[in-house]
Parts: sequence; C-alpha cells; structure tokens
Amino acid sequence: MSKKLQWGIISTGRISGVFANGLRESKTGELLAVASRTQEAADRFGDEYKVPRRYGNYQALLDDPDVEAVYISTPHPMHAEWAVKAADAGKHVLCEKPLALNYPEATAVVEAARRNDVFLMEAFMYRCHPQTAKVVDLIKSGAVGEVKVVQATFSFQGYYNPKGRLFAPELAGGGIMDVGCYCCSMSRLVAGTALGKPFVDPIEVTGMAYVGETGVDYYAIGMLRFPNDILAQVSTGVLLNQENAVRIYGTEGSIYVPSPWFCPQHAEIVLNRAGKDPERIIIDTPHTSYTIEADIVARHIPDRQAPPPAVGWDDSLGNMRTLDSWRVAVGVTYPMEQLDADWPTVDRKPLAVRPRLPDGEQGEVILTEGNQAKRVSAGGVRVSPPMKYGSIEGVDKPVSRLIMGVMLSGAQFPLPHASVLYDEFFARGGNAFDTAYVYGGGLADRVLGRWIANRGIRDKVVVIVKGAHTPYCDPENLTKQLFESLERIGTDYADIYLLHRDNPEIPVGEFVDVLNEHHRAGRIRAFGGSNWSIERVEAANAYAKSKGLLGFVAVSNNFSLARMVEPVWAGGLSSSDAESRAWFEKTQIPLLAWSSLARGFFVLGDPAYTADQSLVTSWYCEDNFERLARAKEMAKKKGVEPVAIAMAYVLSQPFPTFALFGPASINEMNISMQGLGLTLTPEEMKWLNLES
Repeated sequence: MSKKLQWGIISTGRISGVFANGLRESKTGELLAVASRTQEAADRFGDEYKVPRRYGNYQALLDDPDVEAVYISTPHPMHAEWAVKAADAGKHVLCEKPLALNYPEATAVVEAARRNDVFLMEAFMYRCHPQTAKVVDLIKSGAVGEVKVVQATFSFQGYYNPKGRLFAPELAGGGIMDVGCYCCSMSRLVAGTALGKPFVDPIEVTGMAYVGETGVDYYAIGMLRFPNDILAQVSTGVLLNQENAVRIYGTEGSIYVPSPWFCPQHAEIVLNRAGKDPERIIIDTPHTSYTIEADIVARHIPDRQAPPPAVGWDDSLGNMRTLDSWRVAVGVTYPMEQLDADWPTVDRKPLAVRPRLPDGEQGEVILTEGNQAKRVSAGGVRVSPPMKYGSIEGVDKPVSRLIMGVMLSGAQFPLPHASVLYDEFFARGGNAFDTAYVYGGGLADRVLGRWIANRGIRDKVVVIVKGAHTPYCDPENLTKQLFESLERIGTDYADIYLLHRDNPEIPVGEFVDVLNEHHRAGRIRAFGGSNWSIERVEAANAYAKSKGLLGFVAVSNNFSLARMVEPVWAGGLSSSDAESRAWFEKTQIPLLAWSSLARGFFVLGDPAYTADQSLVTSWYCEDNFERLARAKEMAKKKGVEPVAIAMAYVLSQPFPTFALFGPASINEMNISMQGLGLTLTPEEMKWLNLES
C-alpha cells in the first residue's frame, strides 16, 4: 500500500491497548485517533500509546474525516450501535467479538456495511493467524481422514463482580457471549472445511449451563450437530478454569491445538495418526495476531470482506445464530431482549424514513431505465428503490404497497428480531403491518404493539388486524377477539380489520352489521375479508348498500405469480386465476396478497429440493416450474433476483395490489424489495404467467 490506513480506536479498555501495540508493528496501518467516554481517559490512553488525536466521546472520532477505519472494543451491548454509526460515517469497521448482542442486531450491522459500502470484519484475531490456516490445510489434505468430532474449550476463572461486564446481564455477561463465541466459531470453521466449505452452521444446538445468581451462564457446555454426522462439544466459562484447547478427531487421526485462541508467534500443532509418532508442526510468525489482523483488514478494504479463514459477513451471522441457540438452550435471555423491554433502534437514533439520494448523485442507486434495473456505482451510500404507496378507503394515510407480515416464525428472541426488521422496513418507507389473533398465540400482536410503543409511531403506521379464524368465525368471537387483539397491541383501533376466514353458514349481513358497529365505535377504520370468495364479498357489499352501511373495502386472498396448487392452510383461497383478476380489475377493490412470493418458491423452488413439504405441496407443479424458469430468464436480463420479478408481477397488476411478505432477515428484505424498482408491461406479465 502506498499510504498507510489511518485507524481510530473506540474505547480504551485493555484489549484496545493490545490492538494499539499490534498496530505499531503493522506495515499497512497506523493509529491516528482514540476516543473514550471521557477526555481524561482518551488522553491517558493517547499518552501511553502515542496517539496524535484524542476525543472525549465516540462520535467526535467518527466525525474526524482523516480516520479511515475504526476498531471497536466497547462492552458487548454497544458493539452493534457503534459499528452501525461507524459505517454510516463511511468508516471501515473492525468490531470486537461478538459482533452484536444477538443475530438480529448482527444483521443490522451487516446491512449498514452493505448500505454504506464499507469493509466490515468481526475481530476473531485467531482466525487471521497462520496457525488457524494450517489447521484448515491439514483438514483439507485429509491428514486425519473424515472429521467426526470437534472439542473446543475457552474458559477462565474471572474475578467475581456481579456488576462487572462478565456477570451483569445488562452488559451481556456470561461465558457463552464472552469466549464461548470462539468455540462455536472454530467448530463451524472445522466442520465447514471438512465439508468443502469455508464454514457451516449446525443443524442442531443443545446445551446445559450453570446459570448463577445474576442470571447469566457462569459456565456452560454446548453440543452442536453438523451435516455428515460431525459433532462438536463446546465448553466455556467465566468462573471456571478449563484446558483452553481444540481437539479434532477424524477417522484416521487427530489434531491437537494447545493454544488456539491467543496464537503465539511460535505456535505448535500436534498431529496424531494411527501407527505413527506424534508430529509436531511449528508455525513461526514475526508478528502477533493483532498485527496480522490489522494488515488483513487493510489489504482487503477493496473487497469489503476478508477471505476465509478470517471471518466474513455470513460467517459472523451464522456464529451469532449459533450463540442465540446456545443461550436459548440454557435459558439465558438478557433483560433488554425480554418482550416487555424498551428495545432501542440499533444506532440509538429516533426511527425515521431514511433519506434517498436523487438518482445520479453519489452512491449506488437502483434505477429503472428502459424498464431495466440498473446500478450506478460511485462509492458511498447504497440506496434501494423508493417505496410505492396506495390508498384504501377509510384509511387516513397512504399505505405502503409492501405490507410486513408479523408471524415471527423461528425467531429466537422475538422483540429484537421484529424490531430490527420493522425498523429497516420503516426506514425504507414501509408503514403497513399485518397481524392476526392466531399468530403465535398472540405473540405477534404483543411484539408489534411493543415495537410501536417503543418507537412512538402509532400515528405513522397502518395496523391490519385479522380475527375470527375458523372455527371461531362468527360475530360473537369476532368482537371478543378484536378487543383482545387491540389490548395486546396497546392501541384503540385497527386501521384495517379483516375477517381471517369466512363462515358461509352465517348470513353476510350479520358480519356487516357487527363490523359497522365497531366502525362507529372507532375501533376499526376500514374492514374487509381474508380468504373470502368473490361471491360472498359481493353479497356483503350488496347488503351494506341496501342498509346504508359501510361494506368491504379490501380483500386479502392469496395472489402470486405462482399458482397455489393446494391451500397453504385449510380454508385459504387464491385469486391468481384469470376470472378473479378480471373481477378485481373491474371493481378496483384493493387486493392484499398473502403469500405474494409463494412462500419462498422463487428462491428455493427446485424439483430436487423437498425438505419443505409445505412448499412442495402448495407450489410444486409443472406450470409453476415453467413460471420460475421464465422469472429467472427475465431476472437475468434486468439484473435482479427472480424473487424481485415475482414481487414486480404482483405490484404491476391493473388493479390496486398490496404485497404481504414476511422476510426472515434484512437480506431477504433487500432482495424482495428490488421488485419496487420494476414496472412490468402487460406483455411481460402475460409471458411470465404462461399466457403468451
């Protein structure tokens, strides 16, 4: 490098001093600035490590235009906040482990790096050392045959202070988060290498722990199961000395790493093979892990990620998911992760719609030009397509054409998971959320309500509430469930209320009457039906007109480019057929399309993929695979993913459509929202739907 990378250090704890010493030996970087929470601490650190610029708060360092990269070593709960703020300030980021408090927070950190086009790496320094690279090489070479068992331990006897960072739950204390993360990281690296990949995530995580009086794990053991019957035992603790080592057992031998974490400059690996004397492999390096780590960052700034065995973005996300699973298995949830917590935005700033750069200005902006999605890169901020809005009679705000479903399937920590997703959706202009009385036994209602209250944005969002699901589909249960849902959410009204199912045994007039009662009382602003047939909707609206009452203003049935072969759920109705489309075009009644992306068919659909039986049953058929093939062909031409084509198909109809989608991560949201930047022509839609 012709010019050394200018580093800033955020926080002045012990590990910051170790990194500062490492930078002294670096050929690629030098320490320009340090920031602490007090000027006194910054000056003291600056004097000791000869740092030219010292700041008494973290933001001041990020405001320094000469600082190019930051090393973040704050307490765990502050990692994500300052990593996001650093990325938003255009700084490259090396963040101490764990990258965040949990997987949802980690996704926000990765998204900030992606959005701002900056380098990001989690600071597992051992992954940068040649010793770890040698372990990888030994496994790849088949030195121990097929890897079957990994044992990884990182544990120590810490000084017991219930208010200190190792033991305080509000500081994310405990062994799993502090050093158990190393054991999971190594196990995933070894298992992945054995399977011909940079890393692999476990398919099962179990564990036990001694959870002490402060509510965190004082010591813990985890069991990880990987594909190909590879097993790992990970052990950790902050109040117990154990042998900190890694052992890897294969069908033809074993590997012993006596100092896997604080890799010495004169490192040793012991290779044992049947019938042979132990082979001691020496790895000599002139520099510490921290110097090597800093140099790896500098060399790979243009790539935005470092290559394995250093930790890339997906590797960090997988490790955080594993740590979440381990904590859930042993019963450790931090106070800020509880359902009733005031979980803040990751960057701790008030939630707001993120400003967009005008097309053509600096940044990577997805444009629509000649009906083609185009990327214009000039460095700096990445900007997604603008949100589209529609109107629904009775709702006094514009309604985003994308509607966030809130089922929360598979969330380890529901409030953080939902908050990170909903924050990002709102920041991109999304304001509509779809919940239901039956979702998670009320969990979805409660989490959505808690998020709205934490953000103070009830007047800025459109809340769609569904109720009266079979077998409780009658006026009496409608009323009972509406009251309960509103109480769970913590709101006086639903912007839109949808009957979740129809009950043909009940005259439509009875439903219309009770819905109008709730409208007059101010409990609902507008209403409609989900999984209602066109005939029943017409009958309901005819009754309403004859009585001078309000009728259904929206219908929420399945609608997608893929044909629903069998209902996803009993009683689910689809309106994707030509007759239904003609009716919606004629009436211009808004269609709120559930399973708008066919529950992942345009991502996972493949005759060879049968792990998701629901996907197979509901969407696998010859004509849908042809639609998928055409979506892939069109996606390639337009420079987007096939799922974006499927989204654009729903949004480009000649009648008002709103696409319900339920991304499990920000990255899934990114891909789906590419569809906002496309408007398909009638000819393109006919071709996609096999009509031409």
